[in-house]
Amino acid sequence: MKKIIQSVLLYRIVRFALGAIFIYAGFVKLLDPKAFAGAISQYDIMPEFFLAPVAIGLPAIEFLAGIGLILNVRGSLAVIFSLLLMFTAVLGYGIVTDLNIDCGCFTPEELKGINSLKQAFYRDLVMIMAAFYLFLSSHFKNRIGLNRVS
Repeated sequence: MKKIIQSVLLYRIVRFALGAIFIYAGFVKLLDPKAFAGAISQYDIMPEFFLAPVAIGLPAIEFLAGIGLILNVRGSLAVIFSLLLMFTAVLGYGIVTDLNIDCGCFTPEELKGINSLKQAFYRDLVMIMAAFYLFLSSHFKNRIGLNRVS
């Protein structure tokens, strides 16, 4: 387990993959903020006057945090981790309330299947584990006196 946590290559691969996912997700939503606002409104958890700012701001944060993670900018991982926790909570709400909607994660056409929210929820849990690995790996490297690998 220690070798996995200390693996520089694995750290870089996971950091790049997670960053790329957030860049892609943010970029796709920024291309069509109206569709993303529609996806957000389906959850019925936000006042309508917040939809436009959130439909533009949230993907911009995703996009910038993804770039930051790839470039190893301090704080980017914390932003991504926080976003993942929020996304998982919203998806969990959708599952519990038995919403049959698109998750709004990437594109409107994505995950049109019957269990789209559950699939997105489990996918987000995997990304949370990846972010946790990055935190753990970074903490371990800092603890033994190594600088964070970029």
